[in-house]
Amino acid sequence: MMSLLKRMEQEKGEMQADGKSVSKESRKEDPHSEIKSIIHKKIIEKVDAGFQQDEKDEQRINAQIADIVEETLKERDIYLSRTDKHNMVRYIIDESIGFGPISRFLIDEEVSEVMVNGPKQVYIEKKGKLVMTDAVFEDNQHVMRIIEKIVSPLGRRIDEGSPMVDARLPDGSRVNAIIPPLALDGPSITIRKFSKKPLDVGKLIEFGTLTADMAVFLEACIKARLNIVVSGGTGSGKTTTLNVLSSFIPNDERIVTIEDAAELQLRQEHVVRLESRPPNIEGKGAIHIRDLVKNSLRMRPDRIVIGEVRGGEALDMLQAMNTGHDGSLTTGHANSPRDMLARLETMVLMAGMDLPVRAIREQISSAVDVIVQQSRLKDGSRKVTHITEVQGMEQDTIILQDLFLFNQKGFDEKGRITGSYGPTGIRPKFMEKLLNARVPLPPNLFSMH
Repeated sequence: MMSLLKRMEQEKGEMQADGKSVSKESRKEDPHSEIKSIIHKKIIEKVDAGFQQDEKDEQRINAQIADIVEETLKERDIYLSRTDKHNMVRYIIDESIGFGPISRFLIDEEVSEVMVNGPKQVYIEKKGKLVMTDAVFEDNQHVMRIIEKIVSPLGRRIDEGSPMVDARLPDGSRVNAIIPPLALDGPSITIRKFSKKPLDVGKLIEFGTLTADMAVFLEACIKARLNIVVSGGTGSGKTTTLNVLSSFIPNDERIVTIEDAAELQLRQEHVVRLESRPPNIEGKGAIHIRDLVKNSLRMRPDRIVIGEVRGGEALDMLQAMNTGHDGSLTTGHANSPRDMLARLETMVLMAGMDLPVRAIREQISSAVDVIVQQSRLKDGSRKVTHITEVQGMEQDTIILQDLFLFNQKGFDEKGRITGSYGPTGIRPKFMEKLLNARVPLPPNLFSMH
């Protein structure tokens, strides 16, 4: 990780390259912009060895910055109210070691997503609802500095030649940034936050994402080494559910995870994490998910967990599932289990293989055992709406059978969706595999209540 001092010096260089610390417009808006700029430079000059070596000691760093602010204000005979002084210290801390105006939202555990639409518009998702905030950046360059602060420690770049980037924050939160000329209203940042403490299955049951019976069934599927695809739309909670499912994998197995930007938070000891790589400034050196899937097969994995399939790697994943790598997990974007199968077909064709549709469907039906469909409902809640078995082929059609469903009934007086979970009354065809895994299952697990 880039040292604090190096990062701040880089920012100073960027400011100087722009020809100003703060735009003239923002100087008019902020009467303290000049003193803030002076303090920022002073922090760079006064930074000591301990300050840059111990980034984790946040309280001590904050105290040092507060002292520098106090000292500079006294030197210049500037008197501020307690509130203004507190706001200035907070601003300097956010700009120096945080992520500017959005730092407070990244700390707030109730905020699940942060969306920057140019310098003057910042939205957050809180408790499933979108809310516009009062946070603003000074100008486009200010947003660009924050994007650089996020992506440069990861060895990634963003400029006119490469105007889109996927990255992650130190806590694992997923970041996407896109800049002009592609983003017409200024640089855009979208941050999908992840809980510092990975959610366990108990929390998902508490939140109403699924029931205890569904959790018991999914645990049995994992331990019986069934291949599972978690399907859902954007922001439906697929990665969170994948994390919870992967927690059921026994500790004595070797797990290889493959992702575009590392987000999975596996708690097992024997985990090898692989991450794809974008091309360098010359357009060379890219390592795609498909390359990593192929390589993972030579790493003696007991389980392969792919963060998301979205292209030709689907073919390699299906082949791995069909050639002894049982118990693999992945996610994909789709609105229903049937749509997920159609997407898998399309992604296999993207691999460039001229395969007949029937052959592709046979691969899918023999590789995938269970589809877990997750949805983000209108009230902001996230629920597993289907647990569906892939039963095989009948002529040219893949046969699906729902095992558990969420039945939506309506809305309560607070506008929250009401409904109930329940089994469909049908036992899965792979029941023998579950029994052989010796995971105790309630006798009436599949009975309609």
